[in-house]
Amino acid sequence: MDTVRRIDVTGADGVRLAAWEYAEPPALGSASSSASADASGVLLLHGLMGRASHWAPIARWLSGRHRVIALDQRGHGRSEKPAGGPFTREAYVADAAAAVEQLGLGPVTLVGHSMGALTAWQLAAERPDLVRALVICDMRASALGAASQREWADWFRSWPAPFATLADVRKWFGEDDPWVERPNPARGEFFAEVMRESADGWRPVFDPAQMLTSRETWVHDAHWDSLAQVRCPTLVVRGLDGELGRAEAQEMVRVLPHGAYAEIPDAGHLLHYDHPEAWREAIEPFLNGVLTP
Repeated sequence: MDTVRRIDVTGADGVRLAAWEYAEPPALGSASSSASADASGVLLLHGLMGRASHWAPIARWLSGRHRVIALDQRGHGRSEKPAGGPFTREAYVADAAAAVEQLGLGPVTLVGHSMGALTAWQLAAERPDLVRALVICDMRASALGAASQREWADWFRSWPAPFATLADVRKWFGEDDPWVERPNPARGEFFAEVMRESADGWRPVFDPAQMLTSRETWVHDAHWDSLAQVRCPTLVVRGLDGELGRAEAQEMVRVLPHGAYAEIPDAGHLLHYDHPEAWREAIEPFLNGVLTP
């Protein structure tokens, strides 16, 4: 039976972070516990507005052979949302390092989606002693620019929050949101997971202003220099309809000293959530290579 265990981590500036295991560690003496003891851990980092639970099926898939932790990053999920931040790149990277060190996961395999992927490769560049391997899921290394940040601010203002029901959440983000080109039920489910019921309806568990602040710290700059400093084996994964284009993804692989490439047909930006089976098939050969004791 699947179980969930929360582990508290102290991040940068004393921020309280919630880390999650979505399966019990294998019992002592079992064949899987031996593999788990021999192999390094896996840390899963969600993207902007995400939460650790978005990784739950992936965590359960991996947990039979490895110790797998999914982290609610600051401002997200059940982790602390300090009113004054900071929500800098440095803070996010320091939080991830704290999780690896306090949970004894190193040298860790980092799997990051979107913003979480940027955090992962910046940690790998800065602390190669902590990182064994890296999976980058649909995150660009190029600057997105000021116009992108303005579009996001407008998008947050367009949300019809509070939502009366979770069904309304699913419908708006899966169908009615102007950013949705065609109905996408998985996107609706993704956002339903990051809502909580309040006195006047359903609102996000995060503060949209904090999300904009977090995003502000990376959209104006390119991140090729830090990518080039990653020395561990790295897989760049993109959805065919995602935000990372093929040419840029392949250039990222070229810049990486030990880069590899995979793409998932029919998947968008939420590739691991939209198409979990295809995503597992895309990353499994790479993980088998880097996680084999």
